[in-house]
Amino acid sequence: MIHFAWPWMALLAILPLLHYRARSTAEPRAFALYLPFSAALSLPGSAHTLAPRSARLLLIAAWLLLSAAAMRPQWLSDPQPVPTSGRRMLLAVDVSGSMAIEDMAGGKSRLQVVQQVAGRFIDGRQGDRVGLILFGTQPYLQAPLTADLVTVHRFLDDAVVGVAGTETAIGDAIGLAIKRLRAEAQDGRASERAQRTLLVLLTDGQNDAGVMPPLDAAHVAAQTGLRIYTIGVGASADDALGAPGNSDLDEDTLRAIAGLTGGEYFRATDAGALQAVYDRIDRLEPAEGHQQWVRPIAEWFSWPLALALLLSVPAACVLGRQWA
Repeated sequence: MIHFAWPWMALLAILPLLHYRARSTAEPRAFALYLPFSAALSLPGSAHTLAPRSARLLLIAAWLLLSAAAMRPQWLSDPQPVPTSGRRMLLAVDVSGSMAIEDMAGGKSRLQVVQQVAGRFIDGRQGDRVGLILFGTQPYLQAPLTADLVTVHRFLDDAVVGVAGTETAIGDAIGLAIKRLRAEAQDGRASERAQRTLLVLLTDGQNDAGVMPPLDAAHVAAQTGLRIYTIGVGASADDALGAPGNSDLDEDTLRAIAGLTGGEYFRATDAGALQAVYDRIDRLEPAEGHQQWVRPIAEWFSWPLALALLLSVPAACVLGRQWA
């Protein structure tokens, strides 16, 4: 929309009228400075009007345009989000073959429930920079740390089971998170001491792939200041409804990873429990603040200014012929 930064400059538009009224009530010699040719610029109705009507109209239009330019017309674009300084948070989501098992109620697979609940968690991290790691046999950085939470949410929704392999490399996923955070600090984009760094790791199995043992990776993470919250998903092995449950989950290792880095371990057996887990993490690690927005501004004063200059050319030509 159009906005005027200095609307009070509209008062300039009435200066010619004030000048005319002052001239009409005083003798020319009463002024300290008298310009004999000023009568050529008089408004219609003056006894000393010498300028043709066309020149007067052009000059009036030019003055109004100059007044409009002095008001600094601007075009305000739609509000856009801007990055804010907050926590750096990486989500590491298991997409191994077992995440396709439908044992978390509602007829949905483990990954589908994670996408639904974790997506809402991402949306609520306004003010933080969030990244996404998908891991199976190997870990992949699906989304780097960014304040664009909408894109991270979309990448999570696009994840499919088996895209990173059918096995589970928990240690390598932690190692990739450490590598990315260190690389960002070295690039000068963030300081590990200035911003708290978090990793929320979600899996339904035990480490059976990769080159880095999970506990070794946890020790390195603790040394770099990376706090890890671990989440084990899948129905309990003794599910009362007769579901097969998740007997492959290595809870002891997940609990040890969280303990070594100052985080916590959580167990989620259904969508409601998983939602409660993310709510708990939100309370432990609240977002730093609301997302900030800015409206890009385009200055438009040059348009009325240029048009005023164009109108002054024919006006000057007409007055030149008149005085000649």
